[in-house]
Amino acid sequence: MSKFPLWKYFIILCAVVAGFLYTLPNFYGEVPAVQISGSRSAIVVGADTIAQVNASLKADNIQSIGEVFDGKTLKFKFSTTDTQLKARDTIQQALGDNYIVALNLIPASPSWMSSINANPMFLGLDLRGGVHFLLEVDMDAAVKKTLDKYVGEVRRDLSNNQIRYGSVAVVNGSVLIQLRDEATAGQVVNQLKKDLPKLQASLDGNNVKITVSADEIQVIKEAAVKQNILTLHNRVNELGVAEPIIQQQGPDRIVVELPGVQDTARAKDILGRTASLEVRMVDDDRNALNQALNGNLPFGEQLLDEVNADGSNTKILIKNDVELTGDNINDAQPGFDENGSPSVNIGLDSVGASIFKQVTTNNIGKRMAMVLVDHGKSQVVTAPVIRAAIGGGQVQISGAMSVQDANDVALLLRSGSLAAPMNIIEERTVGPSLGQENIDKGFHSVLWGFLAISIFMCVYYLAFGVVSVVSLGVNLLLLIAVLSMLQATLTLPGIAAIALALGMAIDSNVLINERIREELRAGLKPHAAIEAGYGHAWATILDSNVTTLIAGLALLAFGSGPVKGFAVVHCLGILTSMFSAVLVSRGIAGFLYANRRIKKLYI
Repeated sequence: MSKFPLWKYFIILCAVVAGFLYTLPNFYGEVPAVQISGSRSAIVVGADTIAQVNASLKADNIQSIGEVFDGKTLKFKFSTTDTQLKARDTIQQALGDNYIVALNLIPASPSWMSSINANPMFLGLDLRGGVHFLLEVDMDAAVKKTLDKYVGEVRRDLSNNQIRYGSVAVVNGSVLIQLRDEATAGQVVNQLKKDLPKLQASLDGNNVKITVSADEIQVIKEAAVKQNILTLHNRVNELGVAEPIIQQQGPDRIVVELPGVQDTARAKDILGRTASLEVRMVDDDRNALNQALNGNLPFGEQLLDEVNADGSNTKILIKNDVELTGDNINDAQPGFDENGSPSVNIGLDSVGASIFKQVTTNNIGKRMAMVLVDHGKSQVVTAPVIRAAIGGGQVQISGAMSVQDANDVALLLRSGSLAAPMNIIEERTVGPSLGQENIDKGFHSVLWGFLAISIFMCVYYLAFGVVSVVSLGVNLLLLIAVLSMLQATLTLPGIAAIALALGMAIDSNVLINERIREELRAGLKPHAAIEAGYGHAWATILDSNVTTLIAGLALLAFGSGPVKGFAVVHCLGILTSMFSAVLVSRGIAGFLYANRRIKKLYI
């Protein structure tokens, strides 16, 4: 048996030490914490904030067990959830509405581990607890919203070409343009084909009818689901949830899983809201308003509530024509207006800025309403008089809103409006206690599986069984370490994949041990049998693991959710098992037998 090279022992030692360091954080668990961040970019969390929070906690006899500051957010750790809840109320009262104070869970591992990026794995919903939503997209509303968008495009195109029209409205799933004569209608059809080629315009007497094909409707529905998924991702990122799962299920449903979320009511509110901004013109005709209040609503107009400073509502007559929508919003941040009242500062893209400048230029002296559409209800936030043309793409809306309202509205507008409303058809909450129970069961299944395999190998293969068990332990250590280094999300299927990886890893050792037995029966000396056994078994081990790896990669490529989580652990387990079964096992055998004279192998 040839002597095992020293550099290979060095590789094994480095791998084991690194595996130990990066596996260790997973055993510390998590502690309740209160997370503090600024409600807007101008509010900075720093040393003054830390001193203020510590002073308020000390005044209320609340003891924290540490703090973590990453430059943007500040997190205070507490020993129990009861202390955490008390601390949140105290901190919110001390800091005021300029700061967002939220409940959180953070790793309890020492800070020196974090300094070398030794962090625990993320735990999935079934292990950590959290909330699961199944959302259904309202496809009819998605098509209706797209048609309303077409209405705005058509109206602007007609105005730019100075074509007079009666009205543009959605009627029975189509856009109908009322014109004065058939000649004008023909002119409009030609103009729309030139300026808006994606629209299918046709003559209908003195009117022009714009229809949407079945293929286009299908595209609209698919785009609505994709847009809603993107918007949900943006909103969840704003909530600060680690490793959320947001994926499509079927043609019109979306699954959202938020591990570790404690404030489920706020998460549900943010995810389900369909807040979008619409800019419309106000009809200030007093006679028209009186008729609307008496039930005689003018055609093409809507009676909405305008919130006053004292919280009361005033009826206001708004035109249905939408001049600008939230689709043209680049950014939205909470702030304060010149009177010190909470506001939302909006940045428009180039198209939105151009439209807004054109609208304000053509309507100087008239009132323009900022309408917030949320939960299917429209409400006027503010309706100022246009004093001059507004360019630059910067818009501020303010009215009867609190700081929290401004924060929420800014978050929703900033992350993008939903392409269509969604209904929560299933909601399931997994408590931390149930998650801990799943962790315990998964840990015990891996532990007892490891012990059963170890006993069998030691009894059946004697000394080489012990070598196999040691290499199997190294394999498990390296697998957990790699998952932690990659910050993978571990779920119950992932734990099942770990147990499967143990079985596959020991299979490689069985191949090696049986090959050594065959070489001994063929008459080779012990050293030669060990050398030949490892050398000849390598090709078989490689073939079997490569074929299994191909199946794992297929699951990784085409699977989703728990299946993909299983595939990640499965593929990594194959790679670590090949390292431990061949290199580690061979190194131990070399250390035990290379420099000894042996007459008999206990195998």
